[in-house]
This record gives sequence, C-alpha cells and structure tokens, in this order.
Amino acid sequence: MELVGKTVTKKQRPVNLDLRTIRQPVAAISSILHRVSGVITLFALAILLWLLSESLSSEQGFNTVMDIMDGFFVGFILWGVLTALAYHIVGGIRHLIMDLGYCEEIESGALSAKVAFGVTIVLSLLAGVLVW
Repeated sequence: MELVGKTVTKKQRPVNLDLRTIRQPVAAISSILHRVSGVITLFALAILLWLLSESLSSEQGFNTVMDIMDGFFVGFILWGVLTALAYHIVGGIRHLIMDLGYCEEIESGALSAKVAFGVTIVLSLLAGVLVW
C-alpha cells in the first residue's frame, strides 16, 4: 500500500490468545488472585451485612439466620470467604511491603508470593477449625 510515496507495511507479530498456554510467573498469579479475592470479599461483605441486619431485626430473624448458617454448604462458603479475606489481607501486606521498596526483584517477588500462599494456607486451616 502506498501513501504519497511512502510504503506502509503491517508488522507480523505473533499473537497468542490461548490463555491455557501462557505461563504466568508466581508473582503475577499472586497479584491476580489478590484482586480476585478482593472482589469475592466485597460481595461476601454485602451478604454478611444483610445476614447481620436480619439477625438483629427480631428473634424470628435471628432464628432464620441461625437456620441458614447451620448447613454444611453455608459453612463451606463461609470458610471460602474467610480464606479469600485472609489471602486479600496477606496479599495487601505483601503489596505494602513492595511499595516500601522491598521484594521488588524477580526472585524476592516470587519468594514473597510463595510466602503469601503459605501463610494463607495456614490461616485457611485455622478458619476451617473456626467454622467447623
């Protein structure tokens, strides 16, 4: 294609849109999961505040909430919400430490992400003991 004496060529860049074949570093996965856990926590907070409001409205509302909370499935969801909250807090602390100028290199960033995963596993187990 010519435009006023200049040749315009289209660059042929490789395009990989298959997300299953892209290998993300552990620090990137940690950062993405931090955002996902924040969204989960936001929606869970809305539901938990509704349950609190319902339980404080009357004795019948309290009994309704207690009936809802007694099920295994609800306990499992509550455990998941507590795990997401724990990961979001741990990931937030990790990001604050990085904002202070520490753990910014590739190796230390990967190590801090692995530590965040480990701490979250421990907190998740403690949350499981709390819920059940």
